[in-house]
Amino acid sequence: MEIGVPKETKDQEFRVGLSPSSARVLSEAGHQVFVEVDAGKGAGFSEEDYQQAGAKIVPQAAEAWNRELVVKVKEPRKAEYQFLNKGQILFTYLHLAADRSLTENLIDCGVSAIAYETVELSDRKLPLLSPMSIIAGRLSVQFGARFLERQQGGRGVLLGGVPGVKPGNVVILGGGVVGTEAARIAVGMGAKVQIIDINVERLNYLETLFGSRVELLYSNSAQIEAAVKDADLLVGAVLVPGYRAPILVPRSLVQQMFPGSVIVDVAVDQGGCIETLRTTSHTNPIYIEEEVVHYGVPNMPGAVPWTATQALNNSTLPYVLKLANQGMKALDSNPALKKGLNVDNFQLIHPAVQEVFPDLL
Repeated sequence: MEIGVPKETKDQEFRVGLSPSSARVLSEAGHQVFVEVDAGKGAGFSEEDYQQAGAKIVPQAAEAWNRELVVKVKEPRKAEYQFLNKGQILFTYLHLAADRSLTENLIDCGVSAIAYETVELSDRKLPLLSPMSIIAGRLSVQFGARFLERQQGGRGVLLGGVPGVKPGNVVILGGGVVGTEAARIAVGMGAKVQIIDINVERLNYLETLFGSRVELLYSNSAQIEAAVKDADLLVGAVLVPGYRAPILVPRSLVQQMFPGSVIVDVAVDQGGCIETLRTTSHTNPIYIEEEVVHYGVPNMPGAVPWTATQALNNSTLPYVLKLANQGMKALDSNPALKKGLNVDNFQLIHPAVQEVFPDLL
């Protein structure tokens, strides 16, 4: 099969769909890999790396897109819609519940679009979302600590504190992979950490990880209100697979936060769980609203592309290989991959996205 790897076009998105080592595996399996020039440059992969792996470097985006299987990292942007066509398999992150325009275009062009974030195992784990969730969770506290600095617009709090001065307070909404990794970094920095989650079993599990180092709270509106008002750093880590994230923090509660406190909403690519949060970019990552610093970059792992590309490929490559070997028939023998199918043959397929856009059925 011919496999295309376009260069990502999202603002400062330096990850790439296939690393040279992944391209080599596919080439050795008898497939042809076409990589757009400079696609891997931002992640530290040279053209020579790809050529030695058996891939062909193509000078134009169209030459990478015009293939049976296209492997990306982020969703197609408007300038890339022209490259989508019937019979093509697109394998990438999509997050359609937060993007009606993209959903409509994928339906209209007839492409078979499989989303990394909805590939789901029988135990409900999300194997292709998890590696980026780990990175985003860890980065959320790293970025939060930076923007708490006074020169960055924050209130000037050191998360770890110092002897004689209390540490910063980190509140994390959601105890899944993102929330767990955010807590891991915050605890390591010496911050006071609270995780709020609606799943009691998950809270019990988190206790085995963190013990008394993290305060574990059951999620309800009163609990959220009490915790958020005292947060120096608020991390949104809510995920409902395939759906838009629920709004847990209304504007009225943001107004009660400390001036200069920071919100990092990792759920932004699914619409965000804080009412005042809107999408930003790596070029302009923050804005201040209600005297609170808001960070809403939807492709956070793009900041560490060397690490992120390899972590992503470790998980995606087995699925890419199945698609390359079998085409869409791979979905028949792989239930997890089948759950990743969002759009196919001019139809909206994924149940969660169907609920968000019932008029597109």
